Amino acid sequence: MSQDKTILVVGTYDTKDDELNYMSNCIRGQGGQVLSMDVSVLGDPTAPTDYSKHVVAEEGGSSIEAAIDSGDENTAMQIMAHGASMLALRLYREGKIDGVVVLGGTMGTDLALDVCQALPLGVPKYVVSTVSFSQLLPPERLAADIQMILWAGGLYGLNSVCKSSLSQAAGAVLGAARAVEKPKGDRPLIGMTSFGKTILRYMITLKPALEERGFEVAVFHATGMGGRAFESLAAEGSFACAMDFATQEVGNHIFGGLSAGADRLTNAGATATPQIVAPACYDLVDLVGWKPVPEQMGDKPAHDHNRLLKAVVLSASERRDVALAHAEKLSGAKGPTTFIMPKGGCNEWDRPGADLHDAAGLAAFVSAIEDAMPDNVDYVPLDCHINDAQFCETVLSIFDGWLENGVVKA
Repeated sequence: MSQDKTILVVGTYDTKDDELNYMSNCIRGQGGQVLSMDVSVLGDPTAPTDYSKHVVAEEGGSSIEAAIDSGDENTAMQIMAHGASMLALRLYREGKIDGVVVLGGTMGTDLALDVCQALPLGVPKYVVSTVSFSQLLPPERLAADIQMILWAGGLYGLNSVCKSSLSQAAGAVLGAARAVEKPKGDRPLIGMTSFGKTILRYMITLKPALEERGFEVAVFHATGMGGRAFESLAAEGSFACAMDFATQEVGNHIFGGLSAGADRLTNAGATATPQIVAPACYDLVDLVGWKPVPEQMGDKPAHDHNRLLKAVVLSASERRDVALAHAEKLSGAKGPTTFIMPKGGCNEWDRPGADLHDAAGLAAFVSAIEDAMPDNVDYVPLDCHINDAQFCETVLSIFDGWLENGVVKA
């Protein structure tokens, strides 16, 4: 097989030389090429790497001496993480690498998350870590398309157990680099947030209607990581228009649910991306279904969606807090922003007669939203449910107006 793709292999070569070289040999054995990057601080590899620790530190505007003199391992590793991220991005932009794999324990994983976040969506990025999938990893640190595998049994030295993980990662990153179909960018992209069709249905109407207008539509499942992916792309200015209709993660973050990070509902505004916002499922907090419900939420109405996910209903006062958070986040928007408020309800479970309906709670949210909505946001109240046709008709009317006057670029 021809040597068609080059993978950047990153790690602390002073302590994990054998493991990193094993992965590199696996990649070469499958016909790929390797560039090695050493992010050690104190020690040295057994043989020179393509990018030494000195080069890495200097790429970030610092030095190994500064890292050592800091006398603090956390500070030192952050110096290396900054340099490694900048160097990896430069190598990608120069066409020298097609993917990256990073190996580490907690220190190396901390660095790996920065490196992966620095690379654009579509660049294969793999992390082999002793803490893969751990709750140590906050959603806001994870790149939208990061891949992880547990470095099982590999804390110290090679063995048949850890070779299984290392060889899989080597094959996976090379295979991904060969197979990946990166975003083409041949049509302007609309980012939309939602949940499944049992609770929200607007994407069924809006996606084909927007595609007919010449746009590509990506719908993000707003259960923590989906919102994180949406926000990371919004921060890059990837969307021609953001249709952020499922903002439940704002309340999740406030009340300890499945958070997408503190910056949820801010990045489209920060990049002046035109955005239409609606508060689908604002009244619910999603919790891990297999964990006990926190004591402070134990007496609330709840819906067991499945064994993974449980939704708890917020009180009227809590909904007012969520409304204020929406208004505060949107107040910083630099671009055109419209907030649509369906006064008939914002998810299928809160219709009159449904299990989670709370008319007083809905009224409290609407009142708080109307009082707090900042002047930079156009407020559009609707006497309908978010799943009614009027909601989609309103969205398309606003969008078509923006398209006609050039706010949204075709």
